This record gives sequence, C-alpha cells and structure tokens, in this order.
Amino acid sequence: MSSEVTLSGRYGAPAPWRRRALVVGCVVVALAFGVWLGWSALSHSSPDVESELIGFDTVDEHSSTAVVEVDFGSDDVVATCLLRALAEDHSVVGELSFTATPDDGTRYEQTVRTERLATSVDLVGCTTPDQARPR
Repeated sequence: MSSEVTLSGRYGAPAPWRRRALVVGCVVVALAFGVWLGWSALSHSSPDVESELIGFDTVDEHSSTAVVEVDFGSDDVVATCLLRALAEDHSVVGELSFTATPDDGTRYEQTVRTERLATSVDLVGCTTPDQARPR
C-alpha cells in the first residue's frame, strides 16, 4: 500500500472543487489589488497644484521675503500655501499662509513677518480643498 492511499483512506481525499476555488479567489484578490494600484498611481500623479520655493532673502530682523512658483492643474483651482521662517536654532519664528489663484500668475513674492532674525524660509507646500497633502 502506498502512503497516498493510506492517507486518503485514513483522512479522506480533498474535494476537487477546493483547489479551483482557491485559484479563482487568489486571481480575484490579485486583480482587485492591481486595479486599486493603478487608480492610486493615476490619481496621485496629477495633483491639482504643485509648488516650489524659488528663493528667499532675509530683509531685516523682523521680515524675510520668499519667491514661490505655483503650478496649477486647471484654471479654476484656488490654492492655500504655507511659508515658515526658521531661526538659526531651527525654531519657527514666523509663518505666512497665502492664497494663490491662476488669475494672479504663477510667481508669488511674499513677505513673512518674524519674531527675530530668520536664517531660512521653508515652503511647507500648497493645498486645495480636494488635495489635502501639500505639494
């Protein structure tokens, strides 16, 4: 007697439909994951707004200016951008939130009021109502 016959005689043979159900289930799960991955990649690859800090200048002890370039995905987008001025010890010494629209152009020069001398200005990013993460 072979070991296969002994095991199936003792424990019973598996139902033939179980293997097909497992394969079909795995294919369905893999297909659903592939569709989700494609949708996620497409939705995140074309944001409503993107922004970049072009440069900054420390004017005096209580103000710094920054030039920000904002690229809009469409003409009806209103973006809110956030700038932070940082001191030498990396503490935040000033913040400025401003609104950017395509009607105003793509370059914005903003003045950030500071508590003390700022050594750098950081662009946190721009967001829209449909885009929560700054870009």
